[in-house]
Amino acid sequence: MDTTAKLTFILDNADLSQELRGIALKVQQKERITFDEGVYLYEHAELGFLGVLANYIREQKHGDKTYFNRNFHIEPTNVCIYTCNFCSYSRLIKNKEDGWEMSVDGMMDILKKYDNEPVTEVHVTGGVVPKQNLEFYADFFRSVKAHRPSLHIKALTPVECYYIFKKAKLSHYDGLKYFKEAGLDSMPGGGAEIFHPEVREKIANDKCTAEQWLDIHEQAHKLGLKTNATMLYGHIEEFKHRVDHMERLRQLQDKTGGFQAFIPLKFRNQNNQMEHVPEVSVVEDLRNYAIARIYLDNFDHIKAYWAMISRQTAQLSLNFGVDDIDGTLDDTTKIYSMAGAEEQTPGMSTRELANLIKQVHRQPIERDTFYNVVTDYTDFVFEEDVKPQYYKLPVIN
Repeated sequence: MDTTAKLTFILDNADLSQELRGIALKVQQKERITFDEGVYLYEHAELGFLGVLANYIREQKHGDKTYFNRNFHIEPTNVCIYTCNFCSYSRLIKNKEDGWEMSVDGMMDILKKYDNEPVTEVHVTGGVVPKQNLEFYADFFRSVKAHRPSLHIKALTPVECYYIFKKAKLSHYDGLKYFKEAGLDSMPGGGAEIFHPEVREKIANDKCTAEQWLDIHEQAHKLGLKTNATMLYGHIEEFKHRVDHMERLRQLQDKTGGFQAFIPLKFRNQNNQMEHVPEVSVVEDLRNYAIARIYLDNFDHIKAYWAMISRQTAQLSLNFGVDDIDGTLDDTTKIYSMAGAEEQTPGMSTRELANLIKQVHRQPIERDTFYNVVTDYTDFVFEEDVKPQYYKLPVIN
């Protein structure tokens, strides 16, 4: 039964509540659901219902295509002036001996290790320290472009940008313009956490506000920079806070159209100040992906970070609205592993990623950062998968 037939079957269910039927009809007719309907889905919708709706939207937008890219991370420092309660990664300035702070040359040394690899993107984000300032990152961006002009630089969350621009006495627009001229190509979506002040003030009180985060993305969009957006879920927030978060993103996307992907980030409770907060279940992960796909009707892509949620959950998510599972990573990020993610050395080959997607009957598409197709691996046969040929030997009686 295809997704259209499944949606029709749900709408024909006489036991379906009036509220859920109304939401399903809106999905079928490509109409936007309201804030209250978003909360209602969290409070009342079962996983199967959400999966049908989210998968319908996913396949209307992308069919079976599932995207990934060949990327690696550079994390310039895990020392940070901020004290986010949920963070297992950063080390305070006073504990900097437990962390690392790279130089531009050190970052370039990492980048040069990939000179003979077909990677398309370097993802740069980390802690916030005074000496990694405006000129530090501008120098790095220029060095990257001088060394490998075609490599896409996706770098710096609004948390990092806000501090850097404030210290340099630049507006968000002027700071981003300077970085773009130095070589910045796009921005990741980190640091969003939960926008609502009831939650943000408890878990990340000293970093940039929701309004500042959103403004930095808006200024980036004005400059033609594409960006992503995240939401940290599954801790002390309520369902209404998740919907409020997505509503603010949806409104900005209506205004600028500059977001490419939304990435729900699961709270992991190891090695941080919120270890007492239990993690949500895989079922709640899938419900959250599905509702995000339904609510964020103006976002093209919903991404699941396989390194954060495990390979198996990433596969499941492809039937709950997700169409992107990020990249190869090559064990270049510690942000998830230090918080207790299943993947302690996150890295997958292109073959592994493609086969992971094929196993759940989706089409693996290697993309660049802007979702242009690099290689369609749907019918691609990797050398490792070629079976040896055996020939029948003559039988001698």
